[in-house]
Amino acid sequence: MRHILILLLLLTLPARAETVAIPGPEGVTLKAELLLPDGPAVAPAIVALHGCGGPYPQRDAQWGEALRRRGHIVLFPDSFGSRGLGSQCREQHRAVTAAGLRRRDALAAAQFLFDRAGTPPGGVVLLGWSDGGSTVLAAGRDLAERRGLIRGLVAFYPGCRAAARLGGWRPVAPMLLLHGEADDWTPIAPCRALAEEAGPAVTLVAYPGAWHNFDVDIPVRQMRNIPSSQRGDGIVHTGGDPAAREDALARVPAFLATLPVR
Repeated sequence: MRHILILLLLLTLPARAETVAIPGPEGVTLKAELLLPDGPAVAPAIVALHGCGGPYPQRDAQWGEALRRRGHIVLFPDSFGSRGLGSQCREQHRAVTAAGLRRRDALAAAQFLFDRAGTPPGGVVLLGWSDGGSTVLAAGRDLAERRGLIRGLVAFYPGCRAAARLGGWRPVAPMLLLHGEADDWTPIAPCRALAEEAGPAVTLVAYPGAWHNFDVDIPVRQMRNIPSSQRGDGIVHTGGDPAAREDALARVPAFLATLPVR
């Protein structure tokens, strides 16, 4: 199934996509798709981190094209497929977690882009969805060794509880956090608390009535047997919200254009 997802991603992404290998933690070689703009990269390079389901061709192609057209290099590492894993959405106890191996994957991918010839100077952006958004929070914590490497952070509907529990969490660079107020998979309340504590370094955008995956052009549906469901019955809602999706597709590039060189 994993190789089918990668094939679909390659077919839906523009022609300037290539597969690369990145040295990852504990000797793992991370497989990743590297998407290049048509001309020289003129905007911050981006590491784009998938959710608990792994690469999501429909979402990845949409965002990859939107960002590529604006001069960004976009790298999509596959934390699960690189380790022989499929979707982790229904796994209660994951071996590859946002605060663990995925955090280390994200930093390895960022360093790969940072060192790559043709990457604009000034640091790399970490962007992620759901579990990938939680990974952005874990990898984007303000620690000295990350200053200069990370230029900006964008998290879509992350789970914020782990970061909020740390106390005193601060982002290493400006962060844009986008969340749906109706999300019953990763609730918005801990993200509100995190943003309030972090202060002006975090911009939280809340979309009324929007569910998980609001930025994907798909009908809203239910998923079952999700351990982190907030309803208590294992059911979550996931699907697009046209108004939220349109706003996010405009807001994210505008945010990226404001990022200072680190």
